[in-house]
Amino acid sequence: MRNDLQNGQKVASNEQQPVLTRARARTLNKLISTAMDMLEQGWFPSITELANAAGVSRATAYRYFPTQSVLVSSIVDESLGPIQEWAPQENTVGERISALLEFAYPQLEKHEGALRAALQVSLQQWADLRSQKLDKEKDQSTLFVRGNRKRLVELAAEPMKDKVASDDLERMKHAFSLIYGSEVFLVFKDIWNLDSDQIQDVVQWMGKAIVRQVEEDAGIKN
Repeated sequence: MRNDLQNGQKVASNEQQPVLTRARARTLNKLISTAMDMLEQGWFPSITELANAAGVSRATAYRYFPTQSVLVSSIVDESLGPIQEWAPQENTVGERISALLEFAYPQLEKHEGALRAALQVSLQQWADLRSQKLDKEKDQSTLFVRGNRKRLVELAAEPMKDKVASDDLERMKHAFSLIYGSEVFLVFKDIWNLDSDQIQDVVQWMGKAIVRQVEEDAGIKN
């Protein structure tokens, strides 16, 4: 699922959703903003509950969001959109991963409810696919697909592309994906009860350690 622009409005793209006029775009925005407010209050609404809270009919809400997966995809796109627009200006991998972590984690904290909803949907979706309640091919248009961090990690790692072996580069990117993301953020919050500054301190330390190890393995002198 992706976001498109139509009539100057950001709209959720899905085969089952209506073509948006400006009035329908306003309704969509109202549904998304209402859902985001509910999530931040710890309430993961059903589509019916969202319709009631937003003051629209169930039929209207279901036209935009036939499933909770479609709803969560739209919310994640809306809330974490600024992170996806990150464009590094730094010249080294160390500087880039540091900048990404410093930029992204405040956004993750700001939209913690959306992150938790996304993880919940992802886990339920896995169970439904395993039990064959969902079909990966047939239900593809409504499945919640994760993986946004890969592009950002690629951007952070790019300066090292011609300096290390491809296997080492891939391993570094895999390691970066374990210090940036919703799962990491929630582990630090829920298990270790760290605040924002403490989380930033730990992930920055981990980022430096990863880069230093890659450089050491490749014989790169600073």
